[in-house]
Formats: sequence, structure tokens, C-alpha cells
Amino acid sequence: MGSLRQCSRSACQRRAIATLTFVYGDSTAVLGPLATYAEPHTYDLCAVHAERLTVPRGWEVVRLTLPDAVPEHNTDDLLALADAVREAAAEPVTENLPPAQRGSRAPMEPPAGVPGARRGHLRILREP
Repeated sequence: MGSLRQCSRSACQRRAIATLTFVYGDSTAVLGPLATYAEPHTYDLCAVHAERLTVPRGWEVVRLTLPDAVPEHNTDDLLALADAVREAAAEPVTENLPPAQRGSRAPMEPPAGVPGARRGHLRILREP
């Protein structure tokens, strides 16, 4: 999945393609493909700044293989995830039922007075 993050270097407006992380205990800088999420202690770099990267004397640089081009935004992964969530929401929750009732395909009803059923950290909201 592509990213719209830009280079962390000041005044640089180019798209980031790599993430720089430091391992201070080992005096090592790790430069690899753009991380999925922006983390507070990492730096996103464009191709130009990733190529020109230098580190303090005595430090090592571990350069992981970087992509040749910035990956284009692809919605297929997001659509597949949305389909999986819809499919899971359509199936009844049977793991807490007695064995005799586990084959039941009755729809899950929310508790009275609650707008949606809650299971763990997910909530199913019924459309009006």
C-alpha cells in the first residue's frame, strides 16, 4: 500500500520511500523500506536523502533493500479487509454457546437498550 508521507528532512517536499531508525546501544542506523506507520522515533526519507545518508564516525549503517519506485496506492487490500469484516459480522458468534447450540445460524441480536452488539474491541452497528 502506498503512502503520502513526505521526507522528514526540513524543506524537502519529496515523497518518502525509506524509514531510518537508530539503535543507539549498538551505534547503528538502519535504513529500510518505508514503514507501514509513522513512528515518533523514526525518520522517513526520500530517495535523494536516503542515498546521501551519513552517520557519525564509529557508527554502522545497515541498508536494507529499498524499492526502485514509490509504490502506488492500492485499494485492493483495504477492500479485502472490508469484505472480511462484513463476512465476519454476518456470521453468528457461537464460541460461548453450549455445544448443542453451536450449529445455530440465528442472527446475533444486540442487548436491549444498546444500539449495537459488542464483542471484544469490535462493535456491530445496525443500519437504521
